[in-house]
Amino acid sequence: MSESEKSPTQNIYDNEEFFCGYSRLPRSVDGLDAAPEWPVLRAWLPDLHACEVLDLGCGFGWFCRWARRHGAAHVLGIDVSARMLARAAADTDDPAITYTRADMEQLELPSGSFGLAYSSLALHYVKNLDRLISVVHRSLAPGGHLVFSVEHPIFTAPAEPGWSTTSSGRKIWPVDNYLEEGPRSTDWLAKGVIKQHRTLASYINMLLRGGFALRHVEEWGPTQEQIAARPNWADERQRPPFLLVAACR
Repeated sequence: MSESEKSPTQNIYDNEEFFCGYSRLPRSVDGLDAAPEWPVLRAWLPDLHACEVLDLGCGFGWFCRWARRHGAAHVLGIDVSARMLARAAADTDDPAITYTRADMEQLELPSGSFGLAYSSLALHYVKNLDRLISVVHRSLAPGGHLVFSVEHPIFTAPAEPGWSTTSSGRKIWPVDNYLEEGPRSTDWLAKGVIKQHRTLASYINMLLRGGFALRHVEEWGPTQEQIAARPNWADERQRPPFLLVAACR
């Protein structure tokens, strides 16, 4: 039995109901271009020419393949889900991309090996994120970059059932015990999905303790141009769905 299989980590992406639902999401079907936060993250990336790249929570491998097309020498994609990695491997025909099943709670990486560590909407599943941040910092070469997104802390601490409506008809997103950090259970694509709620300050201070210098922080919301193209995104201006961060070693 592998370390991933022995880990207490909730591997929700190998749940058949969850995986089928996730596979139908626009970002699963159309890749990075269907992720509304992608233009911001892309603008923060360093020059990838001859770069060794690490993708934490690589999923279907969309970013791994993008990085190779934009000059990366080699990309290592890490994920705990066997289903996700199988799909990534099936969609990849490139010997310079390696997919490895590993649990980010227990991850070990070679020191000074990567120029970029990237992660999209995966780190909010990690309970011991302090440890992972330290491991990633050691794995980066001097001057190496960390660029990631997580669900915004306002989004991970909703009062049930999430959106509510005032007497005037205005939609609001009530927050429950924002300062109480830890696991939160939500029903998204399947029942009982566990995400780790932590405050914005905790994310920032964790990076600073880990030795990172912050470059950019954005509480992402759609632009007016994006809303014009997809009016249903207008609600995302009322509370940011994503926290985006760029830092360097």
